[in-house]
Amino acid sequence: MTESVAVSITSTRHVDVAGIALHADLSGALFWEEQRLLVVSDLHLEKGSSFATRGVLLPPYDTLATLSRLAAVIARHDPRMVIALGDSFHDRTAHERLSPDDREAVGALQSGRDWIWISGNHDPMLPPDLGGTVAEEVAIGPITFRHEPTGAHGEIAGHLHPKARVSARGRSMERRCFASDGMRAVMPAFGAYAGGLSIRDAAFAKIFPADGFVAHLLGDRRVHAIAASRCS
Repeated sequence: MTESVAVSITSTRHVDVAGIALHADLSGALFWEEQRLLVVSDLHLEKGSSFATRGVLLPPYDTLATLSRLAAVIARHDPRMVIALGDSFHDRTAHERLSPDDREAVGALQSGRDWIWISGNHDPMLPPDLGGTVAEEVAIGPITFRHEPTGAHGEIAGHLHPKARVSARGRSMERRCFASDGMRAVMPAFGAYAGGLSIRDAAFAKIFPADGFVAHLLGDRRVHAIAASRCS
C-alpha cells in the first residue's frame, strides 16, 4: 500500500468511538486500556465440526487455532474483563462439541477476570455452564456493546465480519478490518474459519454515511487506516 491509496497509513493502532480511544490489536481485538477491557467478536467456535455434520469436511482445528490466538491477545493485554460480541459458537449446539481440552482452555482464559458472552444470531441460547455471564448487550460509559449493529451512536458491534480490498503497486490485497466513523464501529470476525463481508456491501451503508467511514485494515505489522471510498 502506498500514500496514493491511503488517507493515512500510521503507526497508531487506535480506533476512536464516541470519544473513547480503543487500541486496535492486529489480531482483530479491541482493548480499552482505561477499563482494562478486551473485546472480540464472532469467534465461531466449532464451525469445522458444524460443517462436518453436513458432509463438508474441513480440518477440525479451527477451535484450537481461535482459542490459541485469543490466549495470545489476552496474555498481551492482561484484561480485567473480556466481552465476546456474539456468535462465539457457530451453532446452537457447538458448545456441546467442545473437546475436554478446549473447554479447559476456555476456563483458563476466564480465570481471574470477568467474562461476558453476548448472545448472537448463531448462538442465541448460551448455557450457563460455559462460565462467565450471558447478556444481550452491555453498556459501559458512552459505549454499548452488542452483536448486531444498529448504527446507534457509541455502538461497538460485530456480526457483519467486515473486510476491505485495496490496490497498490499493481496488486490487490484483501484484509479483515474494523469499520468506524468515530461514532460507531463494527469489528472484524476473530474466528479462524469466519468469512468476511466487503465494506462496499449495502449492509454497511445502513450503518455509516456513504463512504463516510474508515476501514482499519489488519496488516502484517500494523493497522492501516484507509478511507472506505478508496476500498473496493
